[in-house]
Amino acid sequence: MKIAAIDIGSNAARLLINEVKINNKKPEFIKLNLLRIPLRLGMDVFTLGKIGEEREKMVVDSMKIFSDLMKVYKVDHYRACATSAMRDAANGQEIIKEVKETSGIDIEIISGDEEATLVFENHVAEGLDKEFSYLYIDVGGGSTELTFYENGKMKYEKSFNIGTIRLLNNLVTLDNWKEMKVEIQKNITSKKPIVAIGSGGNINKVFSMSKTKDGKPMSLSHLKKVYKEFNELTVEERMTRYNLREDRADVLVYALKIFNNVMTWADISRIFVPKISVADGLIHNIYSHLQHKK
Repeated sequence: MKIAAIDIGSNAARLLINEVKINNKKPEFIKLNLLRIPLRLGMDVFTLGKIGEEREKMVVDSMKIFSDLMKVYKVDHYRACATSAMRDAANGQEIIKEVKETSGIDIEIISGDEEATLVFENHVAEGLDKEFSYLYIDVGGGSTELTFYENGKMKYEKSFNIGTIRLLNNLVTLDNWKEMKVEIQKNITSKKPIVAIGSGGNINKVFSMSKTKDGKPMSLSHLKKVYKEFNELTVEERMTRYNLREDRADVLVYALKIFNNVMTWADISRIFVPKISVADGLIHNIYSHLQHKK
């Protein structure tokens, strides 16, 4: 069985295609292709309130490509979800209609809470040590999703309109930060030590740059050090020194700021970075729904 997930975020759109094979009665998810297109919808939406003509065309053209790729791979099931930017865009529904007419792809706009839940669909928690509590931190271009687990159960989840593209455009206020800090200090508490689990393209990039072994955590002190280094460089210097694309180099420093603040306010010193994303969560979500229908 082949399953595809389309995640249209504020920074980029991704198409993930997996083949699911049953191995010892357990599903094995094999990645066949991952395509990322930096649409940067948030650049328009968070400043203009809508998606401009140029980016609208990029969305429509990208979905045609995604549709053709799914046909080539003979995908059996797919789900396409849009998050923060499309949620806030005044012309979001018009674009969704245009995409349906031109590529046949049905896009659904999901809430911040559902976005957070999708990251948890990766079943990462099943392999976690019950001696700890866990805070999932998913940082996107338009929002940050926090999900707190204790004793294997979800205790708290909330989506905040603090994201890398919003920060890049100076659209996050001190009140936004204050609200996040108050929420974290009030709700992210446990008698057990809390560790963070990070997701999103930026924290994955920081993790790969850190040369940390898979399955090992990065420290908050390391994140603060990287933030300081990046903050002192121009976008061009970051691109050259760390071999980064421009659409990563300009937002990575803001992602680090979010992770540093969240971990500091929640009194967390370590963060694990499994390779998980909304797209991965969508694949698992589709598969589990199909199993329940049987």
